[in-house]
Amino acid sequence: MKNILIVDDDSNYLGIVREWLKDKYKVFVANSGQRALSWLSANKPDLILLDYEMPDLNGPEVYDRIRQNEELSKVPVIFLTGREDAESITSVLSINPEGYVFKTNGREELLSVVKGFLK
Repeated sequence: MKNILIVDDDSNYLGIVREWLKDKYKVFVANSGQRALSWLSANKPDLILLDYEMPDLNGPEVYDRIRQNEELSKVPVIFLTGREDAESITSVLSINPEGYVFKTNGREELLSVVKGFLK
């Protein structure tokens, strides 16, 4: 069973996504960038779903640290974002993540994206 780490400061969204994924994947959650990095220091998931906007350590900062870690540098990261304006999308894409998903997208869209990365 593939391991997924979901990182999001919104506990409601974190719980919803966990529910969507838990039947097919082993799901771990972190409600902050710092907690995610702490978990990642001892674990290597198959995929990371990372909130773009978080207080303290934001998604791009966490992503940068993941990419600097030799053991984690090849783990695919998909950003979760609540902002759908062109400027926000450009900001996400400028970092070159493996993908991004709008939080407003439903269960089927998220499952499809995740499945695509974990074939």
